[in-house]
Amino acid sequence: MSEKIAVVGKRPHSTSGMRHVALFVPDFDAACHFYIELMGMAVEWQPDPDNIYLCSGSDNVALHNKPDNMNLDPAHQRLDHIGFIIDEMDDVDSWYEFLKANKVKIQNEPRTHRDGARSFYCLDPAGTLVQLMYHPPLSSGNPSASE
Repeated sequence: MSEKIAVVGKRPHSTSGMRHVALFVPDFDAACHFYIELMGMAVEWQPDPDNIYLCSGSDNVALHNKPDNMNLDPAHQRLDHIGFIIDEMDDVDSWYEFLKANKVKIQNEPRTHRDGARSFYCLDPAGTLVQLMYHPPLSSGNPSASE
């Protein structure tokens, strides 16, 4: 942050985190397969054939079938990536092998970062960059995460 912007009023209690992502997808069936069958998310609600709401614990992903007139060119997209937290460091490599075996487009091999996190990136069927990451402050496999 380069310059401090004044805050007006008192901030309410903290949020519970960013736990909802909504994605327009050009191939609704392929996206459902990726998030439900491969990533293991459960169907929370499907109000119609073009919309489905998925959850995994406290996270919620909405998949919306892309309207014909919408441009999903990555050059116009502002989202960098979304991520799934993995509870055990060794499971990052298991997820990598599983998704690779399922012909998911892998962007890089798993690596351990300077902060102790371990992750890799892949693409969902719509081209959204997805990170699978063990991150010590968030992963339940880290002894200090529950303290």
